[in-house]
Amino acid sequence: MAVAVKMPKLSDTMTEGVILKWLKKEGEKVNQGDIIVEIESDKADMELEAFDTGTLRKIVVPEGGKAPIGTLIAVIGEPEEDISSLLSAAQSVRVEGHSEQKEKAPTTPVVQAAVEPTVATSPPKSEPTDGRTKASPLAKRLASEHKLSIQTIPGSGPQGRVIKRDIEAALSGKISLAPSAKPVAPGTAEEIVLSPIRKTIAKRMTESKQSAPHFYVTVEADMDAAIAFRTQLNNVFDAKISFTDIIVKACASALMLHPQVNGTFLGDKMRQHHYAHIGVAVALEDGLVTPILRNCEQKGIGRINQELRDLVERARNRKLKPDEYQGATFTISNLGMFGVEDFVAIINPPEGAILAVGAILEKPVVKNGHIVAGHTMRATLSSDHRIIDGAIAARFLQDLKKMLENPAALVSIT
Repeated sequence: MAVAVKMPKLSDTMTEGVILKWLKKEGEKVNQGDIIVEIESDKADMELEAFDTGTLRKIVVPEGGKAPIGTLIAVIGEPEEDISSLLSAAQSVRVEGHSEQKEKAPTTPVVQAAVEPTVATSPPKSEPTDGRTKASPLAKRLASEHKLSIQTIPGSGPQGRVIKRDIEAALSGKISLAPSAKPVAPGTAEEIVLSPIRKTIAKRMTESKQSAPHFYVTVEADMDAAIAFRTQLNNVFDAKISFTDIIVKACASALMLHPQVNGTFLGDKMRQHHYAHIGVAVALEDGLVTPILRNCEQKGIGRINQELRDLVERARNRKLKPDEYQGATFTISNLGMFGVEDFVAIINPPEGAILAVGAILEKPVVKNGHIVAGHTMRATLSSDHRIIDGAIAARFLQDLKKMLENPAALVSIT
């Protein structure tokens, strides 16, 4: 019996997906459990397994095409089986083609690493003309690590998108590199097709600002003790603890004291979580994702460090699983590594608050009546006023500040 392969829902915010690569061809045998297609969602690139055994009779949405979740993208069945009834369901699917794209936007290649590709009407090729080319985040990272110019590598992905195997082929000498591209001409402009992740960010952040009445409270913490604490941990345990790891643990501890800050607005009621599932914003080339560290209140700083390193690496390679970026109760956004002193962040719904963390700055401070050199850090809590009042936000920051200034209270590295 023929089976419909439909666009899966790979995240709670996903509305459509882009077909990156079909790993099976029409007419090819498919076994249950085989990876048949790579799909780009708004959060990650995922592989879809076949749930049935048979023949890949029809690919409905080709590489580079996009389709809403639940839409037919392929059919698996017996070689001579009639699949016309299933195919009729695909008539309403709109796949954007190359010719249509040329009418709507300039032919200049797009900038982002994970833009929505269009359906190729000719064999994929990479023809950089202005120093820009399409490439997956992983491909760009690998090219950077090996000091390769991404513009010189022919892409085998949709519309010439450079992907991991192209970088590997270039490194092994299996393909010839193209001449280096010319720089972007000054005074020109281009239209960029929004990637799935960027469209989701635009939609959710607009909804958040329109529906949640934001207010902001800022605190400045003395970070001298935290600096010494981090140095001791890294020296004693031969670790690479970051300030973000310490801040995550401090937030988890403070959230347990202030469950309203760890809450969710549900219309006529609110839900207070007695566990800290903390999302940490990770910047990608075409947006950001927030991988989640679960039950941080039960974990030591060392465990948080290990899990966060793994999540960040896979987030940048777009390899996160759906349960690794869904279900946070609180989010931290840290721009301190960019030298940003302070900023405000937009709440990531349905969470009730988000903490914006700035840089640790060396500056004159007053201690025991004397002006001395010190290190301070500013952190701003954005709160949903429907469930969090100013005094509650202030008390949360007061306790967070106390923990950061007395980091021994954050227990051990285990």
